[in-house]
Amino acid sequence: MAEWDYEIFWKETLNLIRKEKEEQEFAMWFNLEYLRSAENEIVVAVPSSFYRDQVKQRYQNYIEDKVQSLTGKPLSVNFEVVPRNSVNEAPPAAAEKPGNGGSRPAAEKKPAHDQLNKDYTFEQYVIGDNNNFASNAAQAIARNPGSAYNPLLIYGGVGLGKTHLMQAIGNYVYDNSGSKVIYITAESFTSEFIQGLKEDKMAAFKKKYRYVDILLIDDIHFLENKWETQEELFHTFNALYDAKKQIVFTCDRPVSELKKISDRLRSRFERGLNVDLQPPNYETRCAILKKKVEEKHITIPDEVIDLVGKNVSSNIRDLEAALIKLIAYTELIGTPITLKIAQDQLRDVFASPKQTNMSIETIQRVVADYFSLSYNDLKGKKRTQNIVFPRQLAMYIAREITEYSTTELGQSFGGRDHTTVMHSCQKIEERIRSDPTMDSTIQNLTRLIKEYSAKS
Repeated sequence: MAEWDYEIFWKETLNLIRKEKEEQEFAMWFNLEYLRSAENEIVVAVPSSFYRDQVKQRYQNYIEDKVQSLTGKPLSVNFEVVPRNSVNEAPPAAAEKPGNGGSRPAAEKKPAHDQLNKDYTFEQYVIGDNNNFASNAAQAIARNPGSAYNPLLIYGGVGLGKTHLMQAIGNYVYDNSGSKVIYITAESFTSEFIQGLKEDKMAAFKKKYRYVDILLIDDIHFLENKWETQEELFHTFNALYDAKKQIVFTCDRPVSELKKISDRLRSRFERGLNVDLQPPNYETRCAILKKKVEEKHITIPDEVIDLVGKNVSSNIRDLEAALIKLIAYTELIGTPITLKIAQDQLRDVFASPKQTNMSIETIQRVVADYFSLSYNDLKGKKRTQNIVFPRQLAMYIAREITEYSTTELGQSFGGRDHTTVMHSCQKIEERIRSDPTMDSTIQNLTRLIKEYSAKS
C-alpha cells in the first residue's frame, strides 16, 4: 500500500471518529496529525507526552479498530510527540460557538474586565511540553464554555502559570461574548461569604455567584478546614453545573492531596477534567524569555537568554524576575546587557538553592504533617507503604535543599545507613519520571518547608 493511501485512510478514520464523538471530545483528544507509515503501522503526531499517554490509554484500541474497518487489515497506530509550532495561537473566533451571545464587531472594543489582568491572554501564554495539554483544554473550554470538561481544575506549583491560563479563559469569553464572568480567589470568596453572614446579605451573595456564565476560583487549597465556605461552594457548584455554566478552579496540588476538604466537594472538583502544569523545560524557558524581551522592545543577546534559561529552572515567575533585573540594569545604567554583566548581576539568582540553616527535623515534621503521619513515623522502623513513600520523599527533599551528607541524613532518619538514603532518592527520581504529578508535590512540599523554617 502506498504512503499516500495510508494518509488518506487516516483522514477517513478521523472523519469516522468525528461522526461518533461529541464535538468537544473530538477537539480535545483527536488532535492527531499523520506523520508516516510502514507496512503494518501508522505513526501520528501528538503535542505532548502527557497527551500521548492519555490518548493511548483512552482510545488506542478504539482508533485501531476504526483503521481496520477502513483498510481491511490490522494496523497498529503509534504516537510520536511533536510539539506544535503554532503554540501561541488563540482559539478560533467566538462567533463559531453556539449559544454564547455571538462575537463582537472588531471595531467595538469592550473595556477591560475589572477582575481580570488584561495581559493574561492565550496569545501571551508561551506553550511547551510542560503545559500543552492544559492549554489545549483551556482553549477548548473558552470556545465552548459549559458544554464539556466541566469543571476544569488546573493544578501545579507556584509561578507555573495557573492564574494566567485561568484568566485567559475569562478574558477570551468576556471579550468575545456577552457572558458574565467572575474571577475571585478562594480567600476573597471566603471573606465575602463571612461578610454576607455577618450582614445578613446571603441572598445577594448567592445571587452573585449562582447566576454567572463562568466562575473562576483561584487557589482552592485555601478552602482547607473552611467547612462552612466549602458547604456554600458545594451548593454554588451544583447550581452552576446544573445550569451548564462553566466552572474553573486552580490549586497548588492534586485534589487528592487536599486533606481537610469534604468528600462531596472533593468529588465535585474531580468530576470534570484535572490538568497539571509542570516546570518549563529549557526550550520553553528560552521561548518565554524571548517573548518577554520582544514585548519590552529591548535587545538581549541569545547567549544571555541561554545563560538564564539554563540556570533558572524553578518556574516562570523566577525567570521573569531574573529578566526584570537585567532590564532594570540596562535602563538605569544605560549599558547594553552582555554575558559578563548578566553573570555578575544574576550571581545571587544562580546561587545554589541549598539551605545550610535548614534543619532535617523541619523537613520531617512538614512532610509528616502533609501526609497525616507523626514525626516519629518517618524516623521509625515501620515499612508500610503509607509510611515508606513519605519517608523516601523526605530524604529526597532533604538531600536536594540541604548540605547534609547521605550519612548524616541516614542518622537523622532513625539511624539508617547512607545506602538507604541513596536508594530512597533513587526511588523518588524514578517516580518523578513516571508520575507527572510528582514535580508539583515536591515543589509544594519544598515551599511549605521553607515557609515553616522562616516562621521558626
